[in-house]
Amino acid sequence: MSAPPHVPPAIERDKPATLLADIVVRDETLELMDGVTYTYWTFNGSVPGPMIRARVGDTLVVRFTNEGMGMPHSIDLHAVTGPGGGAVYTNTFMGGQTAFAFKADKPGLYVYHCATAPMSMHIANGMYGLILVEPEGGLPQVDREYYIMQQELYTEQPFGTRGEATLSYEKLRMEQAEYVVMNGAVTSLRGERGLPVQAGETVRIYFGDAGPNLLSSVHIVGEIMDRVYEWGSLDQWVETVQTIPVPPGGAAVIETTFEVPGTYLLVDHAASRMDKGAVAELVVTGDERPDLFRDLN
Repeated sequence: MSAPPHVPPAIERDKPATLLADIVVRDETLELMDGVTYTYWTFNGSVPGPMIRARVGDTLVVRFTNEGMGMPHSIDLHAVTGPGGGAVYTNTFMGGQTAFAFKADKPGLYVYHCATAPMSMHIANGMYGLILVEPEGGLPQVDREYYIMQQELYTEQPFGTRGEATLSYEKLRMEQAEYVVMNGAVTSLRGERGLPVQAGETVRIYFGDAGPNLLSSVHIVGEIMDRVYEWGSLDQWVETVQTIPVPPGGAAVIETTFEVPGTYLLVDHAASRMDKGAVAELVVTGDERPDLFRDLN
């Protein structure tokens, strides 16, 4: 497992194994944007939670510990074949620990999230992540891999109000998001936290939409996606794509090669959401390519 935006290393073994996924619930007050904080309910201290990487045929033992303050929590992994995706066996009160095991029998990129009622509140407070189940032969090698998820936050305070932001369940119920963010914050993947890329490198992005309500129209401004595994399925792909829909609770794998240096924005092309924070930056360095792009001013 690894914290976002980092991805666990590719699996090189050719036989199934038994893996332990230790998931710990913690309440963490984190930066939402400059001057604004929010107390998230987290898996392992980050938003999104850690990315889990497995191989078809692996058995995963999920050990779930609730160190949060007061609320019961659980985990539902969309990669699971079984009741509640595991949530039936992990509804865990403060100070408690539960566990279950499942066999990862279908390859794909899957969302996981808390499923304790009201589920929308738990997801909006940061309880989500991705699990990758690689096919037996693995995925083609690329130069870099990144882990990005989109979510909405529904706060009592208007966007940008300085201080501690707090949840508005009424806005959540009415789907009136104040923030739409990548990796839990307006600033998480921008400026000094932008994702570095070298010109000519092929980058694979594991993208998920946590929701809890809004579909994401994923677009990279100034770049065409070379290959997209739609819906998180690894069985086939489409090529040369401009924008892809990723529904709440869904995922996609994006591969592209950045040939021209510059800062590229990965956005939700429902354009007003960019103003609410739905922007991640990929910072590409390297030699200019006037054969592809040049300034004529």
